[in-house]
Amino acid sequence: MLKSLDHVNIRTQQLAELRRFYCNVLGLAEGPRPNFSFGGAWLYCQGKPVVHLVEVATDEQIASPTPNDAVQHFAFAGEDLAPFLERLRAHQVPFRVGKLYDFELCQVNIRDPDGNPMHIDFPLHEAEALSV
Repeated sequence: MLKSLDHVNIRTQQLAELRRFYCNVLGLAEGPRPNFSFGGAWLYCQGKPVVHLVEVATDEQIASPTPNDAVQHFAFAGEDLAPFLERLRAHQVPFRVGKLYDFELCQVNIRDPDGNPMHIDFPLHEAEALSV
């Protein structure tokens, strides 16, 4: 039986830029990582390594091992919507807000510097209070 999503693995040629984005914009923290034979970083959320960055040298190494790209996005649960939106604006990260009224969720849709789509989910009442 599954309990939760463990982590997302992202292959990139822009390791430093993605590290800065996930730490400075999303607030993750870099932490311990096994001594692999390739570059990368493990980024932590509340003590758990949730984003694994893997440094690759060429576009071919980034490409999906299968012909179709099955993963369309990933998501985080967020809290404190107002400061999060301020952080996105300060870092000039474009975003789009969607509201799922049936589930009482506000989704803030963004992309990382490599173009990987994600959304951060907040309680809908936070968005309604801010009129976003």
